Amino acid sequence: MSATPSTLHRLGALAVARRRTVLIAGAVLFLLAAAFGAGAQNALSLSRFETPGSESGTAEQILRQEFEDGSPNYVLLVTAKDGGTVDDPAVAAEGRRLADDLAGREGVDTVGSYWSRGENSALVSEDRSQALVVAWLRGSATAVRAELATITPDFTRETELLTVRPGGQDEVFRQVGEETRRDFLRAEAIVVPAVLLLLLWVYRRWSAAGLTLGVGFFSVLATLAILRGVTAFTEVSTFAANLALVLGLGLGLDYSLFIISRFREEMAATPGATDAERHAAAVRTDADRHAAVVRTVADRHAAVVRTVAGAGRTVLFSGLTVAASLAALFLFPFPFLRSFAWAGIAVVGSAVFGAVVLLPAALAAVGRRTLRPGRTEAAVETGRWYRHTLRVLRGPLRYGLPVLIALLALAAPALGARFGLPDERVLPASASSRIVQEEIRTGFAAEETDALQIVTTGAVAADASGPEYAERLSRLPGVFQVDTGSGTYRDGDRVGATSDPGRFEAGGHTRLTVVPDQEALAGDMARFVERVRAVDTPYPEVRVGGFPAAMTDFREALLDRLPFVVALILLVTFAILFLMTGSLLIPLKATIANILSLGVMFGVLVWIFQDGNLSGLLGFTASGRVEPSIPILMFCVAYGLSMDYEVFIMARIKEAYDRTGDNTSAVAEGIQRSAPLVTSAAAILALTFATYATGGVVFLKELGIGMALAVLVDALLIRTLLVPAFMGLAGRANWWAPAPLRRLHTRYGISEAPAAGTPRRDPIGAK
Repeated sequence: MSATPSTLHRLGALAVARRRTVLIAGAVLFLLAAAFGAGAQNALSLSRFETPGSESGTAEQILRQEFEDGSPNYVLLVTAKDGGTVDDPAVAAEGRRLADDLAGREGVDTVGSYWSRGENSALVSEDRSQALVVAWLRGSATAVRAELATITPDFTRETELLTVRPGGQDEVFRQVGEETRRDFLRAEAIVVPAVLLLLLWVYRRWSAAGLTLGVGFFSVLATLAILRGVTAFTEVSTFAANLALVLGLGLGLDYSLFIISRFREEMAATPGATDAERHAAAVRTDADRHAAVVRTVADRHAAVVRTVAGAGRTVLFSGLTVAASLAALFLFPFPFLRSFAWAGIAVVGSAVFGAVVLLPAALAAVGRRTLRPGRTEAAVETGRWYRHTLRVLRGPLRYGLPVLIALLALAAPALGARFGLPDERVLPASASSRIVQEEIRTGFAAEETDALQIVTTGAVAADASGPEYAERLSRLPGVFQVDTGSGTYRDGDRVGATSDPGRFEAGGHTRLTVVPDQEALAGDMARFVERVRAVDTPYPEVRVGGFPAAMTDFREALLDRLPFVVALILLVTFAILFLMTGSLLIPLKATIANILSLGVMFGVLVWIFQDGNLSGLLGFTASGRVEPSIPILMFCVAYGLSMDYEVFIMARIKEAYDRTGDNTSAVAEGIQRSAPLVTSAAAILALTFATYATGGVVFLKELGIGMALAVLVDALLIRTLLVPAFMGLAGRANWWAPAPLRRLHTRYGISEAPAAGTPRRDPIGAK
């Protein structure tokens, strides 16, 4: 995305000269994106939480290849009616027929039930009124959930003897995907009219609002089309569409606001371009009127070119910072998080293209309609943001310290964050699969679908035995029972035989199933997995898999890579800001300010979603922990957006400083010119994110509320109070860099060209 002002000047000139061609090509792209992107929702999936190359992944691979089986991912909860029990002969017979019916369905590989596994205690409720049929469906997450879309309606049954309701991990996440799609449509219905009203309030012109919304729509549709193309070679999460909606509209609108505002400035500063002069030209002779029209069109075209050369640079830098933050998600080996990297890069690319290429062509064609009739630009020094900033600069500690203390207080709850594994409570309380899982949790002593699957390699050592290993496992705190080929073990004792010992041996491997009790599942599951893995084994090698182990490995891999990802984001965005400003202090200040903004976001996330505050108002059930992948996504998005606003403001401050060499007036002028845009853009972006607070999936509620708050805090407190306070304290040191870095910036940095005849000062070297 690197571009020099001369390159952008040529781009603006090309957009003006070929405006009709550009607009026709843009319309064709819009229609193609709409047609191809319309099928994106059906092509997206909700990826499983799997970690390639992990211990749990290896165990699952052995189960699939050697045992032709896997961890149960689907369950039928069978409830006896009229006070009966699942041991009643008629109920048991119907339960067996139900299991046989499920086993005959396409895509279902293995099925077990309470009745086929010797009345296994892990598969029956404590009052014996309910029993489970568990199944494993082979295939990718997308394929399995496609099968479940037809299987689940067929097995939601009620007969004279029993009631059958489906559940299980893949059914939970299938319903999460469906709920996410509904949230997407609901958000669209709320966001579009609300954003249009906000744009009309900002612009006071339908044409300007329409062009801005058009760039936002173009970004959303282009991103959906790109994501659909990406699904041809990798999985893309359903949640990526939700991110595409809010970021596509948000960034498209942000960049368009900046471009149109700068265009208005350029037109207001053009002699003879006011509406009054154009009206006066209309009452002269035809020749005079024609000359006036030609001059006005030429003025408008020149203003567009200057706008692209100036504001276009800021848009490019902003897009680069957001894209760099989201591209860091590629470093995680999970399709779920990589989906957002694809979405982020597509959003940024399409929003920048729309704002820097399509929008200038439209302004060259109809830009006069975006201007406010009879309005002339007031002197910068009379603006309220200018006066406000001067007050902050005169008393930086008086304004900055209270803001800093408030931000730290809001961020404090983040210190008590507890990261854990997601469960069915991410769904609304009315979701059928959540109801099933909650009944299993409250009515059953254990959960077979959350069992750990231990796969061994080779024979036991000469002086040891497999049963002893099972006995040791069964004595662990949190273990309900251990199922093996030699029997079922509980509390160190063998309590029963195995009805089907053959399913525990295959291809030289032995399989043991460790079923946790409800207390272990409600506690620290990662700690439970660690205890199981730490038990001495007589086998040459063991691999521990199953859903709890897979989630534990996912979390550990996520947290292991997190420091590297964070460091990379900080370094890349620091370098981008240095190339833009030529200063070391300004990127450092931006990094600290962004961390404060993120701290507030995480503090509120913990206070609301972990601790359960406002859960009744927002309609969710707190689990007492935070699933780690969503905060990591939020970090990347929020950091990129914070840098987005930083670039908008610093571009105008540096432009003024390059022209005047006065730090105080430059900061005040830069904030006067950028703060109205930043606050308007923040309000629109916060609105788009906040719509997901009305959604049913907790993940989206976290994303919506956390991001809306981060955007507003960043724009209203940090950029307009804390940033000028810091720059007032630093003074001319804001623009300092060592001589080697100064030379580096002189050679490779990108800065605004000074106006013709304006001497350029050297702010970097100012002492």
